[in-house]
Amino acid sequence: MTDTMRYIDHGRGGPPSCMIVRQSPLPKPQKGEVLIDVAFAGVNRPDLLQRQGLYPPPAGASPVLGLEVSGTVAAAHPDVTGWQVGDPVTALVPGGGYAEFCTVPAAHCLPIPAGLTLAEAATLPENYFTVWSNVFERGKLQAGENFLVHGGAGGIGYSAIQLAKAFGAKVFTTVAGAGQIAAARQLGADVVLDYTARDWACEISGMVGRRGLDCILDFVGGSYIQKNINLLARNGRLVQIAFLQGSKGELDLMPVLTKSLTITGSMLRPKSIEEKAAIAGALREKVWPLFAQKKLRVLISAVFDLAETKKAHELMEAWAHIGKIVLKVRG
Repeated sequence: MTDTMRYIDHGRGGPPSCMIVRQSPLPKPQKGEVLIDVAFAGVNRPDLLQRQGLYPPPAGASPVLGLEVSGTVAAAHPDVTGWQVGDPVTALVPGGGYAEFCTVPAAHCLPIPAGLTLAEAATLPENYFTVWSNVFERGKLQAGENFLVHGGAGGIGYSAIQLAKAFGAKVFTTVAGAGQIAAARQLGADVVLDYTARDWACEISGMVGRRGLDCILDFVGGSYIQKNINLLARNGRLVQIAFLQGSKGELDLMPVLTKSLTITGSMLRPKSIEEKAAIAGALREKVWPLFAQKKLRVLISAVFDLAETKKAHELMEAWAHIGKIVLKVRG
């Protein structure tokens, strides 16, 4: 094994052009960690925010971009059990994914689901850790309920559509354009609305009437917050995972009282090692088998070499992709 590795350095941050390939020594796995020889890394919107200086890594995390990887275990701390050198894995990492090697708590690693390639497996952790912990643990989505996820063509959105359908919910989603509409329908969404062409809130209200929506997963915020609240059924749950339109605004919260609503949400990266390990365990038991059963599949929009990370970020910033964007790191 080499002593040095390539990684993406974004310096002090800025536009995509600030990212360049540099060399550094390999990180060493600490207590409870493994070292992964990274084959592929998923690209996620938080990577863009960190590059811009808007999403700093938590204390102790690598400052290198990248929150999910796939590859093989290259080394492990002596106290690690359950993984051996050479094991193929996919993992949620606290940072450092845009590199040829990265360290990660062993408890945050998962096996490659049956039938998936390493490239496909690199797209899973950020999506499914987020969707499971927010929609099913915090949002408590149940079979037979009405579920709305905004942005159904992105990584979080298309994962939420499939997982909600697999567990028996009726799925509504908002997307932009004919290509995204077709993709969302192919993934199993029951109702797909183009938010650029129609008043999605009025459309859904007309469909569900007083029945309402039981659970909503939203990353838009801003003007969507009030619309989401108004659409919720009695005992409905609004789960907020980001605020692309902003987190501030004037709201009428009376429906929260009159309909006994729950407004909740969480961010994945600040969760403790133990919390993430618990989510990994739930995914391994309840979600990973669904890939072998062909109830879940992966959509990859584009794959770029590590040296082309600038292009990967530009594509994500253009909002033109359907599915996930992946970096080919090695191989």
